[in-house]
Amino acid sequence: MANLNSESPKVLPLFIADAFTKRPFCGNPAAVCLLPSNYPIDNDTKQKIAAEMNLSETAFPKVIKEGDTFQNGTRFVLQWFTPKCEVPLCGHATMATSAVLFSECVNESEVVEFETLSGILKVRKLPDNRIEMDFPAYEHKSVMGKCDELVKAIAKDLPVQDVVFCSSAKMYLIQFNDNVTRKQFEEIKVNGSELLAAERGDVIGVIVTVKASGKDCTDEEGKSYDFLSRFFAPWVGVVEDPVCGSSHCVLAPYWAKILNKTDFYGRFCSSRGGDIHIQLVDDRILLSGHAAVVVKGQLHI
Repeated sequence: MANLNSESPKVLPLFIADAFTKRPFCGNPAAVCLLPSNYPIDNDTKQKIAAEMNLSETAFPKVIKEGDTFQNGTRFVLQWFTPKCEVPLCGHATMATSAVLFSECVNESEVVEFETLSGILKVRKLPDNRIEMDFPAYEHKSVMGKCDELVKAIAKDLPVQDVVFCSSAKMYLIQFNDNVTRKQFEEIKVNGSELLAAERGDVIGVIVTVKASGKDCTDEEGKSYDFLSRFFAPWVGVVEDPVCGSSHCVLAPYWAKILNKTDFYGRFCSSRGGDIHIQLVDDRILLSGHAAVVVKGQLHI
């Protein structure tokens, strides 16, 4: 493996970590490519690397201060790329990056900060190996009846309770009626081309969500979920994201108004699945979960 602070112009440390899960091959995988402070690499090359990785996101954390390392640094620049484009915010790739810093680089800090397109994001290492991320909370407005073609492409004949749009996140949210079961929710199938044809505006993705109810809405330890979610984003080259952390910037304030609470436990219902603890604190959310590093290697460019 390349040195974690390699100055080589051709070899960089590369990891893949599964976020929002304790177990390998569940949750959402993200590639993490570590960049030394003086390493020259442009966004076009980062985009090519992300396309090569072909995961929903590839993260590029970079040391800011000369003399800092991934072991002792407390602030890094962080960018995220899908196989198609750079995105302004990504939860699971931030968690994957943090897992690499804490477990593989053995970073000495309890808290690290990332300079991103969405401002400064703080990440805390919790005692139980959970990772807690401080993200913005976004407001939304109802667009019920204004995007019926998009809703129909996803919901088909399932009953819809509400549709909202968040301009800050560039995401739609579709809430299904409470009588939609987890099985029905997980069986939803989408066609990326249909979604792109239905919505041609400046949008990143569509969240679908439903209130969790019934015996099948508990985790392996019997703890009940508050809501279920999925996320479709063909506009940025990801038909379905296995677990979208940033969608909770919309989900948390949305469900807070419905459930009249600020602490949530959510389940992402993709084929891989993931569990997320969410706390709404004023205009911020705290997302926490586990991550498993599954690949350690080198990137040669």
